[in-house]
Amino acid sequence: MTKKLILCDCLGSQQLDASAIEAATGLSCGTVLTDACGTQIEKTAAQLKEGDVIIACRQQAGLFADLAAEIGADPAGFVDIRDRAGWTAPGQDPSAKMAALAAEATLEIPSEKTFDIVSQGSCLVIGDSDAALNAATELAGTLAVTLLVSRPPEVAQPSGVEIVSGRLARAHGTLGQFSLRIDGFQQIIAGGRGAANWTAARDGAMSDCDIILDLSGGSALFPAPEKRDGYLRADPGSTPAVAKGVFAAAQLIGTFEKPLYVRLEESLCAHSRAEQPACSKCLDICPTGAITSAGDHVAIDPMICAGCGACAALCPSGAITYDAPPVSTVFARLHKLASVYRQAGGTAPRLLVHDETFGDEMISLSARHGRGLPADVIPLSVSALAGFGHAEMLAALACGFAQVDILLAPKTERDVLASEATLAQAISGTQSLRLLDLQDPDALSDALYEAETAAPLAEPVLPIGSRRQVTRLAAKALQPQAEFVALPDAAPYGAIAVDQDACTLCLSCVSLCPSGALGDNPDNPQLRFQEDACLQCGLCSNICPEQAITLVPQLNLTDDAFTQKVMHEEEPFPCIECGVLFGVKSTVERITEKLAGNHAMFSSPETIRMIQMCDNCRIQAQYHATDNPFASKDRPRVRTTDDYLSKRKDH
Repeated sequence: MTKKLILCDCLGSQQLDASAIEAATGLSCGTVLTDACGTQIEKTAAQLKEGDVIIACRQQAGLFADLAAEIGADPAGFVDIRDRAGWTAPGQDPSAKMAALAAEATLEIPSEKTFDIVSQGSCLVIGDSDAALNAATELAGTLAVTLLVSRPPEVAQPSGVEIVSGRLARAHGTLGQFSLRIDGFQQIIAGGRGAANWTAARDGAMSDCDIILDLSGGSALFPAPEKRDGYLRADPGSTPAVAKGVFAAAQLIGTFEKPLYVRLEESLCAHSRAEQPACSKCLDICPTGAITSAGDHVAIDPMICAGCGACAALCPSGAITYDAPPVSTVFARLHKLASVYRQAGGTAPRLLVHDETFGDEMISLSARHGRGLPADVIPLSVSALAGFGHAEMLAALACGFAQVDILLAPKTERDVLASEATLAQAISGTQSLRLLDLQDPDALSDALYEAETAAPLAEPVLPIGSRRQVTRLAAKALQPQAEFVALPDAAPYGAIAVDQDACTLCLSCVSLCPSGALGDNPDNPQLRFQEDACLQCGLCSNICPEQAITLVPQLNLTDDAFTQKVMHEEEPFPCIECGVLFGVKSTVERITEKLAGNHAMFSSPETIRMIQMCDNCRIQAQYHATDNPFASKDRPRVRTTDDYLSKRKDH
């Protein structure tokens, strides 16, 4: 059944070419409505009854959802082509962009994985001010409230609020499962007359709660406090801020769905090996502290993870992948937008990447009160802006976008996007990537209308595979003549340089390489290296006892990147007894020279010869040596019948 797209020109405020959209997308558009949510709502209902419908309006999505439920129709899909395409500067034809946005809306987006968080409503209010006391009193009718003050107050305990005194020494967790440690803990002793009596102060009191309302006015209890579910913080001197915090706390009771933002494949993680440090990019960038070291790999606490996506963008091995939705969905959206735009007659589309809150609002305000977006700028809304890394940027250019602009939100992890944009520019060899740090809708329009755009890729490619595979595919398409692309430090692609004079072929780097980029040859003393597998994690250079390995950040676009290259090799040493090749000749000779006559255990020619033997011959020589430390006494003679008979005669 062909999907139907319900078009509305919003009281004649935008120009819609239904035939062009229909031809480019394959959707059935039918008659363009003028007031689909008002006077023509019966026509909208009639089309909803037919099923498999996408409505080209997000502003009235709630109304249309209620209408579908009322008439028993299947829920409709929605796409905004008015703010994002229809309201643009006079004289521009947005038909190609409308077609691209409508086609993108037909893609099946995997539903995000979630798990339930239960909050019973136990709330800890922190603060000594009257604002904290009033907030606790107000919440007492909805939540089970405890007020933590730094010193015992003289006032009586208000009804419904338990007041305790102490210092919050530690807080850990998130909504529904905060754990607390309080030092100097004191409670009111119930009963008695006059001023309240308090228990003796004690350290290490442990407790838990579901919600924390911090009105202390001090430092936040958690990193990135705005991203910690269940932790609300307000300035006690601001009445509106306190009121907002009280209202938000009152809503945090019941069962909530928490998305599982990222997926971790522990076996791919290059965090460390044998307690030797390697990659720590995700640990260094996580704003909430959800990522911790767990031996050879990292661990991610899904309860604390806020889903910024920075770890997935920076992970060199793909051990961490964003899963809400997965990166393959982003690649599919990019390809659909660019390809349908060209099919509809567009030539050089530009991409504007933005988040789902700040970016949507900026575009809406620009469209309603300003010039809106240019007709060749296609907006792409993503749930995790920091997760739009170098692989996604390169995929957009390889799909045929002439320019990629990323609109930063106030709370965006800027350092991540800045480093990823620098890496993408180095790999692409272009300056077609920009980070727009703008707060004014008109400034956004000006920056987009006034930008000079380069020509897009003549032969776009289809981005399929992992982020590393797509990066390589895009690089080869964008720089077809290049063989090696120099990259900035800390890039996740590159080679190694080996100081052959220093390397002893101990092969400790081979045994610990987390990606298998380093290898050996069981038949000859060789150090081999496959560049495509190298993550530039630095473990080999950290573990090398001779400091013989140096990282070389680069992207090898030749087929040699997929083959093992001999980085260093030496002549093997033949066993002086059996002739079997073992070890490295230079190493055996160097050890022999250093130990001969200089060590008590190697003072005789026989012991020196053992250094030059293979394992089997060395064991045999040691066993038959006259001073064998492992030798036992002579075996006793086997006793016979005559021995027993002679013993009887003696008695």
